[in-house]
Amino acid sequence: MKNFLLVFLGGGIGSALRYLISKVLNPFIPSFFLGTFGANLLGCLLMGLILGLSAKYTSLNNTTVLFLTVGFCGGFTTFSSFALENYGMLREGQIFLFLLYTLGSVVLGILAVAAGLWLIKALF
Repeated sequence: MKNFLLVFLGGGIGSALRYLISKVLNPFIPSFFLGTFGANLLGCLLMGLILGLSAKYTSLNNTTVLFLTVGFCGGFTTFSSFALENYGMLREGQIFLFLLYTLGSVVLGILAVAAGLWLIKALF
């Protein structure tokens, strides 16, 4: 039950922060959803950093890692919103933006996780 509550709390915090970021950044590029894009990339980088730190330092306990990764990063990153936004771009015939957004999110997201892990190895 404790783990469930930690994930619940972390997810709520992550979701609220994602909402704020989307409200601030989405208006900058119409139809591109910069807030979702940025939250996904930042969430992937944070995931890599957290997992890198937890592998490097055993003092970061499993409860904290669960709260931060499954909870916070799970609520902060927005794959379901990402899928809905992609569907909307396809429905509107915005093929170039769809490809840019989809490929950019996936490729840069993977690279962000790798960068987070690399940063922890390089800095600590």
